[in-house]
Amino acid sequence: MNLSRIQLLGKILLALVIANPAIGAAKNQRLEKDSDLTASIEKAMNRVYPALVRIHVVTMRPYAGRMQKFQAAGSGAIISEGGYVITNHHVAGKGIRFVCRMPDGEEIEAELVGTDPLADIAILKLRLDNRPDDASPLPVAVFGDSDDVEVGDTVYAMGSPAALSQSVTRGIVSNTALIMSEFIGSMRLDGETVGQLVRWIAHDAKIYGGNSGGPLVNEAGEIIGINEIGVAGLSGAIPANLAQSVAKQLIEKGKVDRSWMGIDAQPMLKEEKDLEGVLVGGVIKDSPGDQAGVLPGDIILQYDGVPVKGRIPEDLPKFNALVMSTPIGEDVEIVLMRNGDKKILQASSAPRSRAQGEDYEMKSWGMTARDLTRLSALEKKRPDTDGVLVVTMRPGGPVQEAKPKLKQDDVIVKVAGEKVKDVATLKAISEKAIGESEERVPVLVEIERGTENLLTVVEIGRQPEDERPALARKAWLPIVSQVLTRDLAEKLGLGDQGGVRITQLYPGHSAEKAGLQRGDILLAVDDMPIEAREPEDRDVLYHMIRQYKIGSKVKLDVVRDGNEKQIEVVLEEPAPPTHQLDSYEDEYFEITVREISLEDRLLKQIDPDVDGVLVSQVKRASWAALAGLKSGDILLAIDGKPTEEVETVESILKTAHEKETERLVFFVRRGIHTMFLELEPSWDAETPKTEGDKNEE
Repeated sequence: MNLSRIQLLGKILLALVIANPAIGAAKNQRLEKDSDLTASIEKAMNRVYPALVRIHVVTMRPYAGRMQKFQAAGSGAIISEGGYVITNHHVAGKGIRFVCRMPDGEEIEAELVGTDPLADIAILKLRLDNRPDDASPLPVAVFGDSDDVEVGDTVYAMGSPAALSQSVTRGIVSNTALIMSEFIGSMRLDGETVGQLVRWIAHDAKIYGGNSGGPLVNEAGEIIGINEIGVAGLSGAIPANLAQSVAKQLIEKGKVDRSWMGIDAQPMLKEEKDLEGVLVGGVIKDSPGDQAGVLPGDIILQYDGVPVKGRIPEDLPKFNALVMSTPIGEDVEIVLMRNGDKKILQASSAPRSRAQGEDYEMKSWGMTARDLTRLSALEKKRPDTDGVLVVTMRPGGPVQEAKPKLKQDDVIVKVAGEKVKDVATLKAISEKAIGESEERVPVLVEIERGTENLLTVVEIGRQPEDERPALARKAWLPIVSQVLTRDLAEKLGLGDQGGVRITQLYPGHSAEKAGLQRGDILLAVDDMPIEAREPEDRDVLYHMIRQYKIGSKVKLDVVRDGNEKQIEVVLEEPAPPTHQLDSYEDEYFEITVREISLEDRLLKQIDPDVDGVLVSQVKRASWAALAGLKSGDILLAIDGKPTEEVETVESILKTAHEKETERLVFFVRRGIHTMFLELEPSWDAETPKTEGDKNEE
């Protein structure tokens, strides 16, 4: 029988293999290796793949004044016979409807049990009552110990990329403690910074959109992570031990209880080579840490009897997890080092609230809103959680038609004279005001915008006409005011009076010293009526005042709580504009600092006792930018020396340049937080210059 050319070639190769034992051995090793790989894949597939689900979800998110629906998809895995499914918060946390599709095509509806944005974990429960009586038992995946994962381990990423059918990709673990670097930025979900708690397992098994929430599986067929992110070609999974702990609490209680100390931790400064601990960058006012006496610059050595380490950023999530896992209300011993002296402090842990409240739609207002939580109230420097936060507005809707209109982040504190505690209260007040009316109903609304207190009239119930011109803010009198519109005048019982209402006073200046108060209504200057009745009349008072000389005394007709009085005020010289303030630009470090203006303190809510200089510009790729300094930061000290004057900063930086100082430590305030930043210039390197490179404040 004649052989085909392929059969002949095969016989020749076989003969060569038989004649050459080395070739035969190599082939056997390859076959054994392939056999081991096949067995590993089969084990992972058999134990986890049947429990893999594709999640189709309808989410509700605030957008343009409405809670709008969006379709999304992700992945998950069944982790109990009761039908509990683990996935990501960013997949399911905002969901209102869920359908889970099994690998065999079965579709089962599910409901949200609980969600945790800080760990980015959510739990669904399959509605098993709808399954046929003869349906097969649910396949269940099991967790492995993520602490045993090592770099180089083979892993399998399972999920549903792009909402396609379930798939598996293979790779190896490249890092067991991946964090988000400052070059990439933080991952925030519902106001929470996920990297504050999570150190991801990095691997190169490909994941795509839709893989989120799917399991990362080891060769033993155990879940050792929940896939979540992609960074620079790598994939990142939430470690199974953290995910399982969060899942257990969500299943048992529907939420995760955590403790809070109000301590902002950061890695140790490089100069501290002989200590092992965590550096306190800042302590939030009135927090448990603040009440216990913890100060910025302290080095925490032990927390609740556990030695802590914060040499590098990767260490901080472990410290944060330790603090958050403390039983709520428990007294905790904190051992720290302060200026070379060891101290032992006692602190009582407080419950950690969510970073932000739930979103609600207020149709009659044309906006979405949410309650304030303790953390969000602290960020806004509010004394309590009373009020309703404005989130989004419907274009042309009632709150956009008000004069002045409401803005994002305004806090509604009163409506129709009633105090607004939360969204539920606002809904009740609105329903009472609207009643059976089919027409719009104007209500007096008191809002707080930063440190300003504003009044406006909102016609709730239906959409009014749109007319709001741009307003200018100029005055020689040290106040901020709003025009007394006809609507406001009528609601305040002042008829057709023109005037302005004081929304804010410059602390320590003549208007405040004379006895004027926030909420006072000014009707006349030296018996001359203030003819301001429309928003565009905002400059009327400004033009009246500018006719006087600086230092003149004027009599103001004031209405306060319905009573009329006259108050005499000395007119001041206006605060100098920003460009006239003392400033210094350092060409080598490529930063510009200037005095803190009166307006800065008012608009940026800088406390009067904060002494420092404002960082007005930080150029990209500068040494300061690489250290993490940002425009808008308040520079409080350099190398421990207070920087209350621009001249001080200039002297320190020039001296550093002359001596080629290796490291400078900047102590800065950013919002309610303080932190230490290490600026490490390389004097041998030429500072890059980029034309037009600006980062204005």
